[in-house]
Amino acid sequence: MADKLTDNPVHLGLGATAFSEPRFTGDPAWYEAYGQRHADDGAEGRLVSLHKFTEPWDVWEMHPVGAEVVMCIKGEMSLLQQLEDGSEKQITLGEGEYAINPPGVWHTADVEGEATALFITAGQGTENRDR
Repeated sequence: MADKLTDNPVHLGLGATAFSEPRFTGDPAWYEAYGQRHADDGAEGRLVSLHKFTEPWDVWEMHPVGAEVVMCIKGEMSLLQQLEDGSEKQITLGEGEYAINPPGVWHTADVEGEATALFITAGQGTENRDR
């Protein structure tokens, strides 16, 4: 039986490995357990996930050790990046378009209607703050 990326993200690890992850819950405990399972991969590990959004994000997030790829699969979303100099950059993504969140750049997203996005994330040390 095949897994759905919306339910079971994939971890890409050292040595070109790939692991189906336990059912995604979205809560901090899920991310903590994920980090513990793959700590040996360090900054090279990547979480591949697919999420559907119907409203703007309520947090900013930042990945300090690696870049994150965000690809819009369905709908449209506006990715907001807060750059090191304090300025903000807005990138509107339509279906099939992607953007890269560089390491250390705070980012969030606005969604009107509905959008689905694929994420390839260097998650080690990820930080969040209220928007």
